[in-house]
Amino acid sequence: MIIGNGAYPSPLNYRGFPKSVCTSVNNIACHGIPDNRPLQEGDILNVDITVYLNGYHGDCSAMFQVGEVDSEGKRLIRVTELCLKSAIEICKPNEHFCNIGNIIEEIANKHNLNVIPGLLGHGIGTYFHGAPDIYHFANNFPEKMKTGMTFTIEPALSQGSTQIEILEDGWTTCTIDNSRTAQAEHTILITDIGCEVLTL
Repeated sequence: MIIGNGAYPSPLNYRGFPKSVCTSVNNIACHGIPDNRPLQEGDILNVDITVYLNGYHGDCSAMFQVGEVDSEGKRLIRVTELCLKSAIEICKPNEHFCNIGNIIEEIANKHNLNVIPGLLGHGIGTYFHGAPDIYHFANNFPEKMKTGMTFTIEPALSQGSTQIEILEDGWTTCTIDNSRTAQAEHTILITDIGCEVLTL
C-alpha cells in the first residue's frame, strides 16, 4: 500500500529493522516486529508507521483494541491519547520543549499511570531521526521551539513498571514486569502562530 502510493516504508532495513512497520502488543512498549502469531481477544496493539515521501519522513502511531478489551486497558489507551493531544496543544514558537514532558507526566500521574522515560520523541524531516530529543517526562531542559521545526511527540505509558528491556531480536522493547503499555504519536510542525499536525 505504501509503495503503491509512491512512498517508501522508512523502518524497512533501517539500522537492520526487518519489517515495514512496528506492531507492539500488550507489554511490548515499542519496536515490536510483526509476525504470524494471531492476536487474542482483549489484546491492545500499537501500530507505528513511518513513510518517506517527496524527500521527507512522517512518523505516527495509534492504538487498536482486539475484540472486547477490559476497562483498565481502555483507560490506558484513553489517557495515553489525552497525553499526546494535550502536549500538541501547547506547541508554538518559543515554547519550552520541557513543557511537553511536564504536561504528559502531570496527566499520567493524575490517572495513576506511569510515563516510560526511556522512549523519546525526535526531530524528523529529510532524516528519520535527529535533534531535538523530545522527553515525555517532567524536566527542565532549556531549549525552545522555533518556527519550522518538525519533531515527533510519542508518549508511552505503562500500567506498572517504567523499566524496559530489549529482547534478543535487538528491537522488541518490553516492560520488565510485563505490564501493559500504550503509545500514541504524531509528527508536528511549528508554525508562526502555533503548530500543525502533519500525520493526520
